[in-house]
Amino acid sequence: MKVQFYSRPDCPLCVEGLSVLKLVQEDVEFEIEVINIEDDDQIHEKYMLMIPVVEREGKVIQYGNLDYVTLLEALQ
Repeated sequence: MKVQFYSRPDCPLCVEGLSVLKLVQEDVEFEIEVINIEDDDQIHEKYMLMIPVVEREGKVIQYGNLDYVTLLEALQ
């Protein structure tokens, strides 16, 4: 399973969110694809006010303040 993690450089909330996602990864097997929203204008426009964003199969699982329980339940 592959999960997309949308973020941008110099985003403290993104750093924290990625840490939470990696904790979930210890309990559920999946691959994290980190995507910098600043590399794509379309993605930037879509997610610039929401980052960090976790997506699976094109559906947003959670964004903003990511929490372990929500991510774990969505990815199990």
